[in-house]
Amino acid sequence: MHKWLALAVLLLSHTALAADNQLTGAEKTAGWRLLFDGRTYDGWQDPSKRTPPGDSFLIEDGCLKAVSHPKIVEDLFTRDTFRDFELQFDWRISRAGNSGVKYRIQDHLYIPDGHEKFEDRVKAALLAPRLPRPPKGQDYVIGFEYQLTDNAANSDARAHGPKHQTAALYDVEPPSRDATRAVGEFNHSLLIVHGDHVEHWLNGEKVLDTSLKSPAVAAAMQQRWGADSPVYDLLVHQPHADCPISLQNHDDEAWFKNIKIRAISR
Repeated sequence: MHKWLALAVLLLSHTALAADNQLTGAEKTAGWRLLFDGRTYDGWQDPSKRTPPGDSFLIEDGCLKAVSHPKIVEDLFTRDTFRDFELQFDWRISRAGNSGVKYRIQDHLYIPDGHEKFEDRVKAALLAPRLPRPPKGQDYVIGFEYQLTDNAANSDARAHGPKHQTAALYDVEPPSRDATRAVGEFNHSLLIVHGDHVEHWLNGEKVLDTSLKSPAVAAAMQQRWGADSPVYDLLVHQPHADCPISLQNHDDEAWFKNIKIRAISR
């Protein structure tokens, strides 16, 4: 049995036996670390302690919940940074909702309102002096995304197809198949990042196996951002390897629990 398939079977069996937001004895022995205890922001950059306080996430029924229409649309970031790792998490999405888990994050910054194209506003914000945290607005995260969405009803997923659907490497490569459960049910995901190698697993199936240095990455970034954009440079060359991981707020409700991580040795 392939080692990653064996890992996925093992993880799913352990998840079935573990209470929510706890580690099994086997997971502890194997080196897994709990990133969310179900009650507090321990392990995360607490949004309530920012100035002004963040309102894009709350803790509800043992989940980290992305809320709709916050004053500041922003991700929730891990306090620590990670390079090579396995990350498992359970999640569910609201009807027609959109969210994601971002990794190998290179930067994030507040995007001023304006009538210009979004990509042009991101580029301008990257090149300008950094603005202080605003009372409302959007914080844009420059990184790679394990996409989470309602494939059937989300407008972005419907308009742009598999590269914008659940378990895609967002806007770069699609999953091999749709392994999602019905909207409203929790799904189980596994993300493996080892050097440039990335795997996206969904509900026990490996649905994406690729490289962050693949030609598809450069092609996708050039198409969206242009080769002269600092965003292209950050995502194609990836100067920062030790990075936080974030749960995305995309202005829709999404729920996350059983978030666990294990470092991979090179």
